[in-house]
Amino acid sequence: MSNLEDKLYTVKYTPDTVSHLQPVQECCRLCKSKICTTVCPAGVYEWDEENQKLIVNYENCLECGACRIVCESSSLGWEYPKGTKGVTFKQG
Repeated sequence: MSNLEDKLYTVKYTPDTVSHLQPVQECCRLCKSKICTTVCPAGVYEWDEENQKLIVNYENCLECGACRIVCESSSLGWEYPKGTKGVTFKQG
């Protein structure tokens, strides 16, 4: 059986110049669980403890929507990338 890294290798990204993911940083600071940092299969979210900020590596997003489903305060702005940008799945 393939592991997650093998599966992610079959994904092609065409990143946009602007993020399609817009967290409300104040809500992120108040969030105790920071669950988006653990639920995302592509590791898009990282909590920067020093700067008290959620770092969003939107270029890696698989567009699965798990982050917005689990966000306890519904404070993650999420939309599909524009046009031909975003993720493309290859057979694998």
